[in-house]
Amino acid sequence: MMLMPVWFATFEDDDVLRIAVFDSSYLFINRIPETEKFKFTFFVDVNVEEFKRNLPQTDFFGFLYIPEAITQLSRASAFYSFRQPPANLVMHMAHAIEKELEREKLRAHNIENVENILHAVRTRIDIRTFRLSESGIERESHGFLSMGVAYISAILIYMFIFLFGSQVMRGVIEEKTNRIVEVIVSSVKPFQLMMGKVVGVALVGLTQFMTWVALTLILVLTARSIFFSKLSEEVVQQTGHMQVIGSLAGDRIQFSENTEKAIEIFHMLQSINFDVLIVCFLFFFIGGYLLYGSLFAAIGSAVDTETDTQQFSLPVSIPLIIAIMAMFNTMQNPDGALAFWFSIIPFTSPVAMMARIPFGVPYGELALSAVLLIVAFIATIWLSAKIYRTGILIYGKKLTYRELWKWVRY
Repeated sequence: MMLMPVWFATFEDDDVLRIAVFDSSYLFINRIPETEKFKFTFFVDVNVEEFKRNLPQTDFFGFLYIPEAITQLSRASAFYSFRQPPANLVMHMAHAIEKELEREKLRAHNIENVENILHAVRTRIDIRTFRLSESGIERESHGFLSMGVAYISAILIYMFIFLFGSQVMRGVIEEKTNRIVEVIVSSVKPFQLMMGKVVGVALVGLTQFMTWVALTLILVLTARSIFFSKLSEEVVQQTGHMQVIGSLAGDRIQFSENTEKAIEIFHMLQSINFDVLIVCFLFFFIGGYLLYGSLFAAIGSAVDTETDTQQFSLPVSIPLIIAIMAMFNTMQNPDGALAFWFSIIPFTSPVAMMARIPFGVPYGELALSAVLLIVAFIATIWLSAKIYRTGILIYGKKLTYRELWKWVRY
């Protein structure tokens, strides 16, 4: 457990990514250094749209387009690929372009005036990234926003599973300690009792989550309406009248810095498919909770006090902890082998898949992960029911894993 975070931090795929670079400015030919993982091929006078259509027939991972306006516009360059590019690839290309622009600006200034030179050559480059679909439709993606959404989604899944799973376990222990369960099982079967408790707590969690979603939507819609009303006022103040027509229609309106940042934030938020994100969150929360909730219910039925649960709850919790450890590597390379297998294995898929979904996951992998999670849930429900039906009526006995295996085989 202590060594795994170190291993995950150094884990990288061996695949070499070949990148095509179209430089219309002729400033960066052979100026982006190659690494062991990233190889660059430079082109000039190439039809970008034609190459974009033929990209699947090439062995390039994607292509970087650098226009002539790169010296005036920091967000003029764009990267196109069918998969989400690794964050370190985008940072590597942006850093190389920044350094080369700084060198060009140094050549154009008087070297003796150091203070002005340092101020003038300080350059920031943001490479816009686009994902291409098989039909040729391009959609802008924002890697750092996707990483933030992925981190929040994975952490929420992790917290919800532990929070409500522990609630089920404590409820079973309380009923067993107070001997309430002896009265209840006279009217219902142990399996029905266990499923009722697991499903009941799941509905509590769903109610809480849907309340959060509703309040968040209200907050976002309110903020957007207030922002756009202020934006309209700013447009009116700059144009001098209510209608931006005629000669003003072709003019560039200069907004304040805060307004431009707000526009960029709302534009970035539109790149995330929140409908798919919320549906997948609900499914993987329910599936992951039912899988782990049934195991926690079995643990609660096998012990007499909450202190005794530690030896059994730790092995159950290890897969989720490992998934959290691997989450950062998953966000850096959402299409890598580590991210793929962790999002397919049912015991880690609720966390790992939610860390991948904001970057875009093929529907085939999403369906495979969902099917395996359902199968694993059915298997754990059967296993937990075997333990639950025997454990709820046993008191004062220190259990071992060998004893639990006997209960399963009864």
